This record gives sequence, C-alpha cells and structure tokens, in this order.
Amino acid sequence: MKKEKGFTLLELIIVMFLISLIAAVSTALFVNTLPTGKFNATAREVAVTIKHARALAQITGERQIVAIDLDAKKYGIEGRGDRDIPKDTEIKVIDPFLGEVVNGKYHLVFYAGGRAEGGTIVLRNKNKSATIYMDPIVGSVLIK
Repeated sequence: MKKEKGFTLLELIIVMFLISLIAAVSTALFVNTLPTGKFNATAREVAVTIKHARALAQITGERQIVAIDLDAKKYGIEGRGDRDIPKDTEIKVIDPFLGEVVNGKYHLVFYAGGRAEGGTIVLRNKNKSATIYMDPIVGSVLIK
C-alpha cells in the first residue's frame, strides 16, 4: 500500500479556526489600545512643540509664541503651522494669573533669554488624563 502525503480536511479546518481566533483576539486588543496611543502621542507632541518653541527663541533671539486654540482644538508655534488635537480629547490651561482657561485662545510666550510665560496644560479623554508642566525659568517640560 502507498501512503498519501498531505493534510486532511480536518487538520486544515482546525488550523483555519485557530488563525481566525487569534486574528479576532488580536484585533480586539489593538482596537482597545488605539485611543490610548493617540492620546499619549498628542500629549508628547504638545510637549515637544513647547520645547521646540523655547529652543527657537534661544537660537533666533526672537520671541516665540505657542498658540493654543481651545475651541478649535488646535495648537502650534505661530507662523509655523497648526496641529490638531483629537476630537475626543478635552484641553484646558491652568494659568497662574487667569485660573482655569477652557475656551478661547491661549498663548505660551518664550523670550530670547529662555524665560517663559504660560500655564499648565491639561489634556483629558474618557480613559486618561495628562498634565504638561512647564518650568518658566529652566524651561523643562514634564508630562504627568
């Protein structure tokens, strides 16, 4: 008798079922982590924009302004383009003089010597919140 080589139909069905099961589980896990990843990326991008504005002010010797439009959910260095904040993310600024600012436009100002004027930025969505602190003298930016 000759033995035939190959897979049986049952073996193929079991393998296809396992592949489908793994794909379904990984897709569900990925979809649940995607909003958190976008949120974390947004917080990092805002912090990097602040650091970039400070560095530009020191390098060029000119005042740089980070404009935050709280209503339109946009931010950016003036004259260098705006970036969007995701729709599901709330943004507010806690200013040392004005208190909590939740609408309108807010400006973080960086001077040539490295000094800065501005408040703390708070980002929040339904799952997470991040606070971006800026040291006005040293210029360091911290995300908590």
